[in-house]
Amino acid sequence: MLLVTLLCLNFGILFFDRNALNFLMPYIQPDLGLSYTQVGMLGSALSLTWAIAAIFVGWLSDKLRKRKIIIVISTVLFALCSVTSGLATGFLMLLAARLVMGLSEGGVMPLSHAMVAAEVDPKHRALAMGVTQNLGSSLLGSSLAPLVLVPIALAWGWRDAFFVAAVPGLISALLVWLFVIEREVPAPPPRQQGDRAPIMEVVTERNVIVCGFMSVVLVAYLVVTWAFMPLVLVQLRGFADGTAAWLMAALGVSSAVCSFIIPWLADRFGRRPVMAGFTFGGVILPLAALWFEGSAAVLAVIFFVGWMFNGTFPMFMATVPVESVSPARAATAMGLIMGLGEILGGVIAPSLAGGLSDIYGLQAVCWLLVVLAVLGGTAALALRETAPRILARQSGAIA
Repeated sequence: MLLVTLLCLNFGILFFDRNALNFLMPYIQPDLGLSYTQVGMLGSALSLTWAIAAIFVGWLSDKLRKRKIIIVISTVLFALCSVTSGLATGFLMLLAARLVMGLSEGGVMPLSHAMVAAEVDPKHRALAMGVTQNLGSSLLGSSLAPLVLVPIALAWGWRDAFFVAAVPGLISALLVWLFVIEREVPAPPPRQQGDRAPIMEVVTERNVIVCGFMSVVLVAYLVVTWAFMPLVLVQLRGFADGTAAWLMAALGVSSAVCSFIIPWLADRFGRRPVMAGFTFGGVILPLAALWFEGSAAVLAVIFFVGWMFNGTFPMFMATVPVESVSPARAATAMGLIMGLGEILGGVIAPSLAGGLSDIYGLQAVCWLLVVLAVLGGTAALALRETAPRILARQSGAIA
């Protein structure tokens, strides 16, 4: 489907720009004289404004019932922020660029998922949303980004790498503008006397609460990994820059593959067991990064397996919330969950990881990731099942 393809590509380019700082940090940190705490603050800053945008833009789109134009404007803006990052001469300028980039990027995914949910057959909803959120972001933002940006940084410098990262965003904005056809968003039913406020329909839904908690701990896991794992591999474990880049690229390959596998499994066997099982598997990656002493090739395979939980992100951020609230509140629910994840997970966790690393060393990052994976897997066990296939099977059994 053209819609899924273009939105998948657009989010992939968005993540290419977002992750550029993480992959280039081994070169930026010594050049600008950044402490580990400042490295964490840069990740926190983008997560903070990303969260604000996700919550506000999701609500705004439900009110205005316009999504395409917001996505186009946001895409242009985050590309320009990449250029600004390349011009940064110190911590404060780089911090400002990340703050604005978060504002521009935060609303893109809730709106993309809302558009996909309106077009795709519910039986294939998890798969379509998994591809939209994870395939492009994994191939471009996780796998391709380190393989492209690190060689550019080594050859011409990290600033030129940021300039290169901006170009695809401008192209993607044009493609979305030209080829995405937006279906009219249904108006919410008129409120009756005694009805709960629309926001209360969202925040009191059990699955929204559970997904919100999962978003907090797993976004924290994601952001901390991208911000600090390159430093763990290079500075703590002593891997060469190129080897570390390939190990990080393995995470992107894993996420890309799992954008198909995990949602497919969830469509057939249920959201809850699949989300819980793979999230608990997230403990594998940090423990391997800390203790594994074998070859880099084997470590890459272990990283691939440990990162498979990333395939659950579209489900707790989009699929389960969409299946748990009315269609008119879908973008609001997704924006709230993504926003909570970015504020409480993405903002606090990188700064916490940076502070712990300054005190206890980079190994503290790995133990923090273990705790986050266990918390996320435990929360998934509390979900109410929403997979249409499973619900239909249960209804048939009851009948």
